[in-house]
Amino acid sequence: MTITASCLKQSLHDTILPEPPAGDGFKAACVFLLIFNLDKRPLILAIQKADNEGYPWRNQMALPGGHVDKSDTGHLNAAYRELEEEVNIPPEHVEFVGSMGHFQTIFGRDVEVFIGLWNEKSHVVYDPAEISRMIKIPIDHLVKTHQQENFAGRMPDVYTLIYPYEDITIWGLTAKILHFFIEMMLPCLKNPDCIHL
Repeated sequence: MTITASCLKQSLHDTILPEPPAGDGFKAACVFLLIFNLDKRPLILAIQKADNEGYPWRNQMALPGGHVDKSDTGHLNAAYRELEEEVNIPPEHVEFVGSMGHFQTIFGRDVEVFIGLWNEKSHVVYDPAEISRMIKIPIDHLVKTHQQENFAGRMPDVYTLIYPYEDITIWGLTAKILHFFIEMMLPCLKNPDCIHL
């Protein structure tokens, strides 16, 4: 499978993206859905949160990101800052594709998801007190699971919407984000100029 940047941008353009929630009851956060190895077997960079007792996201799979601070000039600026702070990937090593919209957590966070293409020139470094490991997840594996589990065209409940990979299970908000991403990209599966399986 290969993916082109133009197809990603077209898919974002053609999709109705989830908007931020009304009111001010949510705290702003952001993540990067970072894609790399485009011309071979495209991968998504994911992190596994550290095994810290009392931490709401203990051991969970996530995308790199964090809270939007008052010092940030916007959500995208915050996403780039968090990417560099969390995993040592600087902004100049990521081609911005676009925003995939807003997703809410059960803990009152409104998370804006940005898609970026990583050139892999950075050496990933992270704090083991916060992140236990990095995982490179093949997009074709996620698509295969999506299709085999009949996720296409529907939003399963939180107990059903899971994406297993090797010894991990992606669920919750991250699974919801991946579900939206795959649904958004499915039309490209029929276009040989965008995605090749």
